[in-house]
Amino acid sequence: MPLMSSQRLKNGSPLLLSAIAVLLLINAAQAQDNAETDTTSKADNSVQTSVFGHLPDGRQVDVYQFTNANGIELRVTNYGGIILSLKTPNLTGEFDDIALGFDALEAYLSDEYRQASPYFGAIIGRYGNRIADGQFSLDGENYSLATNDGSNHLHGGQKGFDKVLWQAEPFENDSGTGLVLRYTSEDGEEGYPGRLETEVTYTLTDNDELMVDYRAVTDKATPINLTQHSYFNLKGEGSDTILDHQLMINAPAFTPVNDTLIPTGEIRPVDGTPFDFTQATPIGERIEQDNKQLAFGGGYDHNFVLARDNAASDELVVAAKVWEPQSGRMVEITTTEPAIQFYSGNFLDGSLTGKQGQAYGHRSGFALETQHYPDSPNQEAFPSTILEPGDTYRSRTVYRFSAQQDFEE
Repeated sequence: MPLMSSQRLKNGSPLLLSAIAVLLLINAAQAQDNAETDTTSKADNSVQTSVFGHLPDGRQVDVYQFTNANGIELRVTNYGGIILSLKTPNLTGEFDDIALGFDALEAYLSDEYRQASPYFGAIIGRYGNRIADGQFSLDGENYSLATNDGSNHLHGGQKGFDKVLWQAEPFENDSGTGLVLRYTSEDGEEGYPGRLETEVTYTLTDNDELMVDYRAVTDKATPINLTQHSYFNLKGEGSDTILDHQLMINAPAFTPVNDTLIPTGEIRPVDGTPFDFTQATPIGERIEQDNKQLAFGGGYDHNFVLARDNAASDELVVAAKVWEPQSGRMVEITTTEPAIQFYSGNFLDGSLTGKQGQAYGHRSGFALETQHYPDSPNQEAFPSTILEPGDTYRSRTVYRFSAQQDFEE
């Protein structure tokens, strides 16, 4: 603020001191305004939180939105750790939501959704996939779990980790922005032994990656097999089938199942079968072949044994790549897990309507769930899924998104 030129002032005069004080106040106010503007700008580029709704018992459910430097947007809710939406660009830079799901909490709580049980976008636990007859023995004790998939136990039971409210803590660090989700499953919950303290971290990076880190500890030996159950359609959710998507699974073998989708115990080479995705192949190319395994699953709903070669158990290896020719979108999945479940959306039947008002028809989304083998607590030849007290369960899966002209680019 300039002084009036008609005033003649000497150093130390009261008027000069007052003017200096005013100038200091103005500069401080401007600095505060700039600081607030910077803070707001950073918040807009990192984490935005809003209310998603309330559970029947009145607890608030929130949504956390993250956007990376390239415009990829991720929305997650602390109910079930569900990925609500994931917007990525196609070859021309147009963004579409590629994750199946709903805009409203009520849809996830509806009877129609619970009866269909597609597990859209959710964290799955304590045990992803199936356990035969809902039974297993551990340390001389027999345990009975809910049988919520015919005679079998599926994805943690009647109220698995997909249906609980997690504690959520957003963060921003050098790796990116994301959300830490925590849930404690008490001893005996859904029939499982041990008090299991679980932590799942979603991180969206500026390298267009979604990193999912799992961590858990227990006070009693217990089975654990956590996974993420997002369904993708790389044309955009609500589009037609995923049968033209080209899929590569880095797996020389798979685990055949019986007619209730429980592994028989065999590890069968994929060579010469409809399950050979070691080279990129359209999902629909062999899905209707006359094959007993495809008949049991109504398509693909099988565990693939990954080629880990000499990789350490904590080392990421490529599990799968999917490319959609119309949009050019690709997702590459790397994991520390020994296997991946490929599910081709066989039980989607048009009864559920997604975010764009389009019904999710037969095979309109696919899921690739990194995991240990199904029914491992009952299959001694499979890698163990038992977590002991004093040990820490750790697992990481990374989804990397891109757009390219062809699969090999």
